[in-house]
Amino acid sequence: MAQRFSSTRRGARLARRLAQAQLDIWGIPYGCALSDDVGLVVGELAANAVLHGRLPGRDFELRLEYGGGCVRVMVSDGRSEKEPPDAPAPVDPWSAEDGRGLLLVAAVAREWGVAARGPGKTVWAEVGNAPWAPVSASGSPR
Repeated sequence: MAQRFSSTRRGARLARRLAQAQLDIWGIPYGCALSDDVGLVVGELAANAVLHGRLPGRDFELRLEYGGGCVRVMVSDGRSEKEPPDAPAPVDPWSAEDGRGLLLVAAVAREWGVAARGPGKTVWAEVGNAPWAPVSASGSPR
């Protein structure tokens, strides 16, 4: 599944909602741990794309792939010069109002990273207990 969204807070919220609706179509029901974890990761990566990767007139893209009990979340934006740090910076839990997004992604995802893409970058995360394995159109692993 792939969809572009406006680089706004509303776009980030819609990306999270669409991701959870797509999971439900794939048989991963709302409210289960995998659906909640994917919703969290999509919300955080989409918010980062809007806040840190936004370029005027450019959208961000959400792509989801499901295979082998794992969901791969990919959020692409137009800024290649602003990549997330390799390790999220420590955050003061008592006074910081932001800066926790990548810490949450790292805590929930099996793995995450950044890949260069034409103009821009893609931040990806794999969520689920099993290693990611692509699924063919028939629904069986490739």
